[in-house]
Amino acid sequence: ETEENSMSIKSLLCTSAILATTMTAAYAETEVQWWHAMGGANGERVNKIAEDFNATQSDYKVVPVYKGNYTETMTAAIAAFRAKEHPQIVQVFEVGTATMMAAKGAIYPVEQLMKDTGEAFDGDAFLPAVVSYYETPEGELLSMPFNSSTPVMWYNKTALDAAGASVPKTWDDVKVTAQKLVDNGMDCGVSFGWQSWVMVENFSAWHNMEMGTKENGFAGFDTEFSFNNEAVAARLDGIAAMTEGNLFKYGGRRGDSLPMFTSGECGMWMNSSAYYGSIKSQSEFEFGQTMLPLDTSVADAPQNSIIGGATLWVLGGHDDAEYKGTAQFLTYLSSPEVQAWWHQETGYVPITTAAYELSKEQGFYETNPGTDTAIQQLSLNKPTPNSRGLRFGNFVQVRDVINEELEAVWAGDKNATDALNAAAERGNTLLRKFERAAK
Repeated sequence: ETEENSMSIKSLLCTSAILATTMTAAYAETEVQWWHAMGGANGERVNKIAEDFNATQSDYKVVPVYKGNYTETMTAAIAAFRAKEHPQIVQVFEVGTATMMAAKGAIYPVEQLMKDTGEAFDGDAFLPAVVSYYETPEGELLSMPFNSSTPVMWYNKTALDAAGASVPKTWDDVKVTAQKLVDNGMDCGVSFGWQSWVMVENFSAWHNMEMGTKENGFAGFDTEFSFNNEAVAARLDGIAAMTEGNLFKYGGRRGDSLPMFTSGECGMWMNSSAYYGSIKSQSEFEFGQTMLPLDTSVADAPQNSIIGGATLWVLGGHDDAEYKGTAQFLTYLSSPEVQAWWHQETGYVPITTAAYELSKEQGFYETNPGTDTAIQQLSLNKPTPNSRGLRFGNFVQVRDVINEELEAVWAGDKNATDALNAAAERGNTLLRKFERAAK
C-alpha cells in the first residue's frame, strides 16, 4: 500500500511536472506580432532586434512580419483591425499620425500602456525633436519612436574635389556646385527624393514658415494648407530652371533616385539620413553629408528640420499578457544599446539622448564624420509652431497630390505657383473630408 501510494505520488509529481512544463511552453508562446515596412537590409536588422529580445527572456516571442511599404503596411493594419485580426504593434510613418490619432478605440497610447503594465518610462529621455511629432497637445506620447530620420544633403566628395567645387551651404551654392560638377563631366549636378517631405515640408520648417494654418494641424483638424506661397514657389521655379543643362535631374517620388547618386551620375542628393547604410555599401567613392541648404532670400539662418521615418503604434483589443510582452519589448527597443546600434547601422537618428551619448562614447562620429548631421539639424533650435512637425489628416493622399503637381513643374507643364495653388486646393478638399470623418 505504501509502495502504491509512493507510486501514485511519483505519478502525480511527474504529471504535475509535465503539466507545468506544458503550461510554461504554452506561456512562452505568448506571441507579439510586429507588422513593419522595413525591406532589404533594414528588414534583416528588424529581425535581429526581435530575435535578440526573444533570447533575453522566455515569456514572450516577438514575431516581425514585413507588410510592404509604409502605405501598404498602414492600410493592411487598418483592414486587419476591422476584421479583428490585427497585430499588437504596427509601424506607421510620420504622415499617418493624424489618421492613427483619429482612429478612436483602435490605438493604445504607448505612454498609457507603459504605465498600465508597470514598465519604467521617462518621456524626457527622448530627443525633443523626435517625440514632439508624436505627442498629444498635453504632452502624452502616443506611439514609440523607432526609425526617425531627417533629410540631409549627401554629396560625392570625390567628384566635388575633382571639380574644384565647395560643399554647398546655400541654394546659390547648390547651383554653383552643380554647374562645376556638370562642367567637369558629371551627368547631373543635384537630385532629390521624397520631394514633398524634402522640398515642401522641410523647406518650410527649415526657413520657419508654416505649411498649414492651426500650427500645421497640431491645433486642430480645421487646418488649411498655406505652402502655396511665394517663397516655396520661387525656390521650386529655381530648381525647375536648373533642369536645363542637367544641373538638376528628377528621379522619382521616394528613394528611386538613390542609384543616380551611388552610381556617380549626380554629385549631390537630398534625401533621408537613413540612406547611410545603402550609400556606404553601394558607392565606390568618398561621400559626405551636410546640412540642408539655406535660401538666403527667405531667412538669414536655418530653424530646424523635421523628422520622417516611423513609430510603433500599439493597437487595442488584445489581452493583458500580450500587452505586458509588448511593453517589455518597447523598453528593450528603446534601450541605449539597441538604439545606438540601429542608428549606427542605418543612419536613422538615435531616439534618446542616452543612445546619442553612447554613440559619442563609442567614437562613432569621430570615425564617421558627418553622421551626426541629422541630429544637429533636428536640434539646431527649439522647434516653433512652424517647425515642430505636421499633423494633417489624409496626408498620405495629400503627398500624392503634391507629387503629381511637382512632377508637372519638372516636366515644364506648369509653373510652381499654379502647381502649388492646385496642390493646396486639392489638399484642402482632402483635409475637409478627414475633418468630417474625425468628428
